[in-house]
Amino acid sequence: MKLVVTNKTIAVNDSNFQCAIGKNGLSKSKVEGDLCTPVGIFKFNKIYYRKDRLGEIDFKLPFEAINKKSGWCDDKNSRLYNQYIEFPFEESAEQLHRTDDIYDIVCVINYNTDPIIAGKGSAIFLHVCRNDFSGTEGCIAMEKNPLLDIAKKISVSSTIEIKN
Repeated sequence: MKLVVTNKTIAVNDSNFQCAIGKNGLSKSKVEGDLCTPVGIFKFNKIYYRKDRLGEIDFKLPFEAINKKSGWCDDKNSRLYNQYIEFPFEESAEQLHRTDDIYDIVCVINYNTDPIIAGKGSAIFLHVCRNDFSGTEGCIAMEKNPLLDIAKKISVSSTIEIKN
């Protein structure tokens, strides 16, 4: 499966869906906190999801249920930068267990993962959008139901191409 993101649209097979991108658009030289979505072709490595809201789901990728301790380190000075963590956590990290639904499905995009370079950007996900498709902090976001359908089909060979 190949996903292609252009002009706030994500194309999957023969279907197109509206999506949100970073508040400051796309970047070929992403850095932590720039609110840009990185340009390039990436794979996915894992899916985190709210089992308590969505029920039992069997994804093709490795997956894990999000719990109240789930987080993602965005502290460029941490040895756990751009990695899953559990709270309590003393360094800066994003909470994956949220009261809204934007992280009900989190497909981790393999951006800045091998090797991880401090400050190059963290927590780049394909996740659920806000109702108004407002800009993200660097992720790609789309409506929940089509995202769930797509997430169930994403495999280790799937790619997401983000292009200007």
